Amino acid sequence: MKIGIIGATGKQGHTTLKEALSRGLDVTAIIRNKRKLTEEVPFIEKDLFDLTATDLAPFDVIVDAFNAPLGQETLHQTSLDHLITILANTENKLIVVGGASSLFIDSKKTMVLGDTPGFPESAKPTAKSMRNALADLRKVTNFDWTYLSPAAFFNPNGHKTGHYQIAGDVLTKNEKGESEISYADYAIALVDEIEANSHHQERFSVVSK
Repeated sequence: MKIGIIGATGKQGHTTLKEALSRGLDVTAIIRNKRKLTEEVPFIEKDLFDLTATDLAPFDVIVDAFNAPLGQETLHQTSLDHLITILANTENKLIVVGGASSLFIDSKKTMVLGDTPGFPESAKPTAKSMRNALADLRKVTNFDWTYLSPAAFFNPNGHKTGHYQIAGDVLTKNEKGESEISYADYAIALVDEIEANSHHQERFSVVSK
């Protein structure tokens, strides 16, 4: 199995890269600047928006760990739209590192986290763009994809426990009443999905145990 990770030098992309390498998987980093790559792995040095179907054809699975810069939050949607276009009618599997703001906070699915009172104003542009991107992805039926949302608190400094719970479209809390997962445990869940290939054209979420 050949895996390409877009954004493999970013925080979550790099964590996912290390997790995949620790399992002996065949990974290629798809990055804008090779000087930021610290692992000895094959790489494609190319801007996401310049990627073509030919570039991605060798990979069984493509992980989209792109993170839009501050002030350019709309790139969350436009970058995924570009991938949707070039992956149309291919055999590739796309797994998207998603957000939590589009998770529903109630079982009746009447409100998402990003619309709740107290949701940080500074995070709303990203939340809106990522929600729109997910909506675009959900219309796709001509290739296989999975969208993986973290818990509400996506902790870059959290411990790697090796344990997590799988949930769906509704924000889920752990036994401590917390909605949290570390980058490291999220990476484990994502690579587990690469190996198991359990979710097809759907979103699922993960939370720590």
